[in-house]
Amino acid sequence: MTSTKITLLGAFVAGLVAAAAAGLLNTQADQVTAAPAAASTVAAKEDGTILLERLRRVRPDIPINSVSPSEAPGIYALELDGGTTLYGTADGKYMFAGDLYSIGDTELVNLAEVKRETNRATLMAEVAVNDAWVFKPVGETKAVVSVFTDVDCGYCRKLHAEVPRLNELGIEVRYLAYPRAGIGSASYNTIVSAWCADDRGSALTKAKAGKAIAPKTCVNPVAAQFQLGQDVGVTGTPAIVTSAGKLLPGYMPADILAETLGVPTS
Repeated sequence: MTSTKITLLGAFVAGLVAAAAAGLLNTQADQVTAAPAAASTVAAKEDGTILLERLRRVRPDIPINSVSPSEAPGIYALELDGGTTLYGTADGKYMFAGDLYSIGDTELVNLAEVKRETNRATLMAEVAVNDAWVFKPVGETKAVVSVFTDVDCGYCRKLHAEVPRLNELGIEVRYLAYPRAGIGSASYNTIVSAWCADDRGSALTKAKAGKAIAPKTCVNPVAAQFQLGQDVGVTGTPAIVTSAGKLLPGYMPADILAETLGVPTS
């Protein structure tokens, strides 16, 4: 999914939310004619087909990957590129943006994020270890995180300085490329050079320190990893993904990350 599509999609979803908040959507009772319940039931298909067909007719530009019943009766979830979810009624007449929560006895559960985590874990499990920069603990591996990174990102550099401590705590770090400036940018060329270097780990560390590395090209996974980042919902770097598919955006000190992962720090 291109950056332009992401921007347009984000603007569309944000627009829905903003319009609702500002009262710009048609909410006046005398402007809405409710269909009889029986007619609505007859018209609505149980598989969400009508919702999908109506939305594609009025907004064919929205990249819909799938439609499926949500946990809420009569509401369907529309999964879009990048992990965004929209919701709509079975008759295809109403749609809303935002996450769907269930109200439990003691807490709220973000059902949309639970599903995103499942999808994210599946996609991340398909990444071969040999296609990542891997910094392994010397002893027992207690947890594994994948980190989408950019060599020119200040907080990526700060997180990289925490890698020795993470390894000391038994946390394996697998770096995946996410050059924020895009394919073909200077950052892209640098991280490709780091991948193609004889010693990939040292080259990446050197590049993250702001030092020049020898320019090189070879068959590499950088573009594929950049696309993967977009598919799992990465919007900035560093972006940490746990083996369970949880996305932890931004920098985290080693000990706090370890606690988040359930790894003892002492």
